[in-house]
Amino acid sequence: MDIKLSEVPVKEFIPGYHGRMIHTDSMTLAFWEVEPGAVVPEHAHTNEQIMQILEGRFELTLDGIPKVYEPGELAVIPSGIKHGGKALTACRILDVFSPVREAYR
Repeated sequence: MDIKLSEVPVKEFIPGYHGRMIHTDSMTLAFWEVEPGAVVPEHAHTNEQIMQILEGRFELTLDGIPKVYEPGELAVIPSGIKHGGKALTACRILDVFSPVREAYR
């Protein structure tokens, strides 16, 4: 299957988080464009998640510990661990979820 990312529809899942979702049988890739100051509330899910900052600065609080991430840095978020964050600047972020993140279908 070939996919042209620019042709994948954009959906605003929470205020300020605009995502393009790609799903396979076993994972979801979420390509986010995030507005400065946009907050993702603390939450947890059964999916494992890897977050990579492509552009901008993002503060992720993982299991109660905040850290600022910049381009080229990744965070591994285990299943069931509480996390949330805030875009300190406009950001482009890639999240990879396994298994598929059904809430993003």
